[in-house]
Amino acid sequence: EVQLVESGGGLVQAGGSLRLSCAASGFTFDDYVIGWLRQAPGKEREGISCISRRDGRTYYEDSVKGRFTISSDNARNTVYLQMNSLKPEDTAVYFCAAVRLPLFRPTSWKRLRQWDEWGEGTQVTVSS
Repeated sequence: EVQLVESGGGLVQAGGSLRLSCAASGFTFDDYVIGWLRQAPGKEREGISCISRRDGRTYYEDSVKGRFTISSDNARNTVYLQMNSLKPEDTAVYFCAAVRLPLFRPTSWKRLRQWDEWGEGTQVTVSS
């Protein structure tokens, strides 16, 4: 059974940092692309970053470039999202998602339909 479990969310002041973790199990980690998407109140869920486990290629949405860093720990089957210089507009529920590498399309990774497996999400709140 595929499982993605997020952790690390919380309340932080603007300018602060958080590190989210996505622990994956039930599938061969290297065969998947792992992504982070977020959903703010009243808005659609959007992709913000993802990493191809096979070749380490990373992708970022423009609003988080230079502030967020995605990485993976092979031994722990865990993907991290280091979030620095957080802004109130980063407030959202953050979801970890996965899709098998052959189905991954670099032109559509920000879209919901790109992703097959989902975690439950973790809340990130940035106060001003």
